[in-house]
Parts: sequence; structure tokens; C-alpha cells
Amino acid sequence: MSAGLSQASVKSQIFESLLGFLPDWVQITVLALIVLAVVASWVVKIKRKIAHRRAVRTGQPVHAAARYGQGRGADYLGEYAPQQTQQQGSGADHLGTYAPQARPAQPSGADFLGAYAPQQRQADGPSANASA
Repeated sequence: MSAGLSQASVKSQIFESLLGFLPDWVQITVLALIVLAVVASWVVKIKRKIAHRRAVRTGQPVHAAARYGQGRGADYLGEYAPQQTQQQGSGADHLGTYAPQARPAQPSGADFLGAYAPQQRQADGPSANASA
């Protein structure tokens, strides 16, 4: 490849050199078939697009495989598509017998001092605080 040619011209030179060895009638036939294939693909795309628009306009359900721009490969799995199941938790949501058992709330730490809890004294009046 020479540095002065773009990649598109290199490809066209390779194509011309391959066809150059063939007789003229074969060259014309091959070129006509290539042009026919391109035009046929355009026609098929346009027909699908028109059919899709008509189905949408009339309110008919559009088949998943017939949606415009789709319909190949994994776009339409049909009966093999994963089924929507009720959402289930996993991991720590389903511990079963290993789940912690609910215990009644017990005071702990400084909230429960038991016999060591400060006793509230009831003052009889101002004289009780003055003597202390």
C-alpha cells in the first residue's frame, strides 16, 4: 500500500484488479448482481418499515420479531424467553432455621443497672437540702 492512497481507494483497486481478469460480460454481470442485492435489501427494509407503521396506526399488535429494527438473534426468543417469576429474595433474606430468633427486648448496659441504679430521694422541703 502506498502512503498517498486512502483505504477506500485501496479497496476499490483490489476489487478492480480481481474483476480485471474476468471477461467483460462477467464483470458486468457481477456488478449488476451487487447493485441488485443492495437495491433488494433497501426494498425489504422499506416494506418492513411500511408494514410496521401500518400495524401501529391501526392498533394491531406488532409481533416482537416484526418490530422495526429488530427480529434477529436474541431479540425474539418466543417460548424460550425467561419467564417472569414472582420476585424472591436471596441470601440473608432466606436464612430459614438459621435466622435469628425474635427475643423480647431486654434492657442492657447503663439502661439496666438493677440494684446499682441511683435511688431517687424525695425531698420533704427546703430544710432537707440545706442539712445535706
